[in-house]
Amino acid sequence: MRTLHVVALSILMSASGAACGPKPPRPPATPTPSEAPSASGQGYDAELTAYSYPYEVHTRTFEAQQQTLRMAYMDVQPAQPNGRAVLLLHGKNFSGAYWARTIEALSARGYRVIVPDQIGFGKSSKPRHFQFSFQALATQTRDLLDALGVSKVAVVGHSMGGMLATRLALLHPEHVERLVLVNPIGLEDWSRVVPYTPIDQTYARERENTREKVREYMRQSYFDGTWRDEYEPLLALQGGWAEGPDRDLVAWVSALTYDMIMTQPVVHDFGRISAPTLLIIGTRDRTALGKNLVPKEVARTLGNYEVLGKQTAEAIPRAQLVELPGVGHVPQFESFEGYLAPLLTFLHGAGAAR
Repeated sequence: MRTLHVVALSILMSASGAACGPKPPRPPATPTPSEAPSASGQGYDAELTAYSYPYEVHTRTFEAQQQTLRMAYMDVQPAQPNGRAVLLLHGKNFSGAYWARTIEALSARGYRVIVPDQIGFGKSSKPRHFQFSFQALATQTRDLLDALGVSKVAVVGHSMGGMLATRLALLHPEHVERLVLVNPIGLEDWSRVVPYTPIDQTYARERENTREKVREYMRQSYFDGTWRDEYEPLLALQGGWAEGPDRDLVAWVSALTYDMIMTQPVVHDFGRISAPTLLIIGTRDRTALGKNLVPKEVARTLGNYEVLGKQTAEAIPRAQLVELPGVGHVPQFESFEGYLAPLLTFLHGAGAAR
């Protein structure tokens, strides 16, 4: 395992067009969310009908758990293909849309970039009755790759997407040629120290969200108590859902996926990952679910990414660690150049630990 400390890196970004073509009509699903934003004009329906993505959104319809579901995804084809594909997996409080700058940078360098919204997230279906598991989401993502005719991808997962990327690499290693984990959650097993919260209680808490509560959570958890205008896109989805016509449905699905995270740790399986792996860790990050439910002396020990990054790099057999000092939970917003440089090096092949 090698550790690189990245303080400042300068990248000359190549420009690529972010074309938005017409979106195909969406087939019916169950349940059907409201189709219009709230009367205030600030809220969004469950499937983000009025929220624009940076690239054309496609839909894959399939049957699972006795219902019809829709997985939204972007499939960005480069102008000059290099023959390789990258799969970007979003975190819990995000959607595929926040990968816009990463998509642009990768596409400009010849990569085909596939960016799904997982079931329960973004523009994808929000089923009320669904057994959420990382195994199910990983299999649905594998099925999407198969439908697109993509046999090998480099997988990049951020936050909760890091847990999903790990499970995908374990379940379907034949598809994953490289694995990148960007400030992933799940580097420790919270179920061992955090009291279990029933889904109904989590739903009641999620139902009380407001735009300002979401901003305050992100400011404290992601950005060390500061907030900048460029972070506003991260707030748009969760803040809009909190004020939208389907806030009850979104809160319920959020409670289901929170339970998935808390009860399905991946940390114990890191030693079985076979793909070359890059960890990009903003060391100021202190994200830990359930920290508010434990005594203060315990809470202080949770979410210490400066320690967790090193432990994880030691646990994964073919891992390389890049630390970003002074950067928090969302490096692709807070330190884009510092995050992009090691990502590109690794994808190009020079950064894999042997």
